[in-house]
Amino acid sequence: MKRAFAILNLAVAAALTLPAGGVFAQSRAEVLLGDLARPDNEGWRRTERQLIEEWSKSGSAALDLLLKRGRDALAEGEYDKAIGHLTALTDHAPDFAEGFNLRASAYFRSGRYGPAVADLQRALELNPQNFVALAGIGAILEETGLKAEALKAYRAALAIHPRQEDVKKAAQRLDDALSGQKI
Repeated sequence: MKRAFAILNLAVAAALTLPAGGVFAQSRAEVLLGDLARPDNEGWRRTERQLIEEWSKSGSAALDLLLKRGRDALAEGEYDKAIGHLTALTDHAPDFAEGFNLRASAYFRSGRYGPAVADLQRALELNPQNFVALAGIGAILEETGLKAEALKAYRAALAIHPRQEDVKKAAQRLDDALSGQKI
């Protein structure tokens, strides 16, 4: 768990230092992240979808198929099947963050928090701006009673994507609980 906190601290630092542009060209994902954080972005849902699509590009049709099969199995509640597809993906693409992030969801939904945390750590090592992974870390920390650490993860996720309603509610609930107010 100590390593999880170290990864969380790195992710929080990265979340609070979004790329500002400048001399170097920004990647499509960086541009979308900047757009997502803009308070005046009324089309934020589209931006969110585009960003997740961007993060889901492995560069290989075969790997993209494994991701799709894993995502479909997860949507159908077939967690072991999803884990199988996504394990094949992460074995063949150990630097593809979305494979780890999605497999973490399958592990989490099947009640296997240890492997979920390990996969979320790897996803955040590869993509510290992944607000979905940060929210996932927050959910696991909250579920295991580590409220202050969960709140930190939720706030880091909101620093990247401030319109996540479920994450906002979770952060408010924890903020109230930690400040001694009734929920």
